[in-house]
Amino acid sequence: MNLKPADDKSEKTVSGDKITENVYLCPDGKYRWCYEFRMLKNPTILITVLKVLMLSFGTVVGFMVLVDLISGNYRYSDKADILAYYGAFLMLLLVMLVLGAVSYLILAAMYGWSYQVLFTMDENGVEHRQMKKQFEKAEAIGWLTAAAGLATGKIGRIGTGILAATKTSTTSEFQHVRKVRAVRRRDVIYVNQLLEHNQVYAEDADFDFVRNYIEEHCPNAKITG
Repeated sequence: MNLKPADDKSEKTVSGDKITENVYLCPDGKYRWCYEFRMLKNPTILITVLKVLMLSFGTVVGFMVLVDLISGNYRYSDKADILAYYGAFLMLLLVMLVLGAVSYLILAAMYGWSYQVLFTMDENGVEHRQMKKQFEKAEAIGWLTAAAGLATGKIGRIGTGILAATKTSTTSEFQHVRKVRAVRRRDVIYVNQLLEHNQVYAEDADFDFVRNYIEEHCPNAKITG
């Protein structure tokens, strides 16, 4: 199947084989697809933020309890004492969670409630690249084509500008991945290394292909979900 950049008709056509509804095998041997992340419908990022906040809170409280135990000052044996001792921390946790949720809504509004992600995957790993600007899905196909052309040297000024038009990039090397967990209802596959966590998104029509490919190429990973 031939793909044409959406925003420049003067560029040459780039060939790509359509593997699933949105996944294409490009001339450089890499699979590419675009995913539109709807920030209000898909709570994956919000859940991740809240988990980080709760983990930070738990670490601080655990450290304080440990210090009290070591120093012999831990005197709280009934519910009333425990609530009195940790009441302030519980209030702080609630405030942190509320602020986290509000901050997420503000960020979602700034992004226009959704954003496009471009994924590139081969036998070595998968790259998650977030686009700065907002695009309709049809326009995102042009970016997919430009990325493929940039890799093969067959695209001109469209391809050369693709890196400048993306905000963040995360790459997971399959040989270093320690855990793969798929959550189909949220279109997400967690691909986690020791110090690097990646979230790979795929629509329902593409999900099985992407998940199976990742799982088959992560020999050292624990597979869950």
